[in-house]
Amino acid sequence: MHESSTKRKRLERLLDLAQVYRGWSRKELAATLGRDPTKLVPGSGNPKLDLVVQLADALDWSIGDVTDCLTNEFALEAKLGEDTEHVDDSSEFDSLNAAAREAHAKGEFRDMVKYARRAMDAARTPSERALACNRELGGWDGLGRYTRSLEAAQRGLRESPIDGELRRALESNLANAYYTLWHLVESRATANELLARFESEPPATEWDRCTHAFAKYVLGHTHRRLIDAEPEHAAQHAEAARSILTEATSDFEVLAKEVHECYEGVARTCRGGVLEAEVSLGSKDAREALAVINDALNDIIDLEQVEGGDLLESYGWWCIFGCNVAIRHVSDERDLHRMMALFTNKADEIANRLDNWSMRERVFTLQYTGHQRFVGWTGQAIPMTIDSDDIKMITGTMGRFPQFRKTGWRILQNANVVQAS
Repeated sequence: MHESSTKRKRLERLLDLAQVYRGWSRKELAATLGRDPTKLVPGSGNPKLDLVVQLADALDWSIGDVTDCLTNEFALEAKLGEDTEHVDDSSEFDSLNAAAREAHAKGEFRDMVKYARRAMDAARTPSERALACNRELGGWDGLGRYTRSLEAAQRGLRESPIDGELRRALESNLANAYYTLWHLVESRATANELLARFESEPPATEWDRCTHAFAKYVLGHTHRRLIDAEPEHAAQHAEAARSILTEATSDFEVLAKEVHECYEGVARTCRGGVLEAEVSLGSKDAREALAVINDALNDIIDLEQVEGGDLLESYGWWCIFGCNVAIRHVSDERDLHRMMALFTNKADEIANRLDNWSMRERVFTLQYTGHQRFVGWTGQAIPMTIDSDDIKMITGTMGRFPQFRKTGWRILQNANVVQAS
């Protein structure tokens, strides 16, 4: 079917749905949408933004839901609870699931999402559908589309009955999606509940051991972020972060020896989180911690020499932790801004090398925070300086992190833009 014809068909279905939902005639629907009844569907099938907004209001859906249904061949069927064309071949799901795993290993995340969605179409059981969702969320996470990763985890957890290991893995991934999007209350609750179940039934398989360690990772770093988010409980959060991340470090070190060496990078990120928490508790001197982080950067002067994405990522997060320590504990403004520049520049370099949007969000936010401190210190309203590449990245970050949009707009509206080198 021609693409424009397919788009027109999807839009017509949504218009029919809105008409039924509201109990309107075609004329009443057109009047509400501000359109001629004979011209509700454009020839291209691509409605203008105002029609999308009005259609979302008529359906009581979000604009994102409507847009997704107009552009995604699977979304409309999923939204309406309809089945897509099913292939009754026992080997079909297995081959697509394997293809999704291979795409993940290669870092081909768009292909991973594509194979995961096709696997969902071929799935025969609730567990297979949930596994397809787990693959899809991995692809979205790799692309930095964390809201979609969250939605995929939620879809997978709605399947029942499903394998227990798979359910626990989905729950840990759900907690991580919440954490990444800064939904800290939700990430804490989800990870806490999962870890409580592991308390009564300790992990006995390799997959559960990884899930258990990852849940500690998420919960520990959630408490670390809550040090600033809930300053009235900063000490309690710092102690929880120190304790839980210390356990996670030990777990991932064992997994690095027994399962895969990539877990050493995750363990290293946990150790960095422990360092930040110790400074907040006063058990580690801030200058000493910053010196440790600074010295570690000597290992990654040339990023191409660092083997393993998880290991390189850990250095980026150490830079972020260093910024957090400096902002909280360094009173000398010159030292603060020197350290902030060093750490954010290196973290930005790593984020771009790995295409890590979560790290980019932290870099831009910390750069803006540091700049505001500089303005307050000097009393001079000197604008930030960005280039065209920064504009692209800031725009992409705004789309991925709703809580960053206000900061992103402030940067874009007030910064001096220079030509990218």
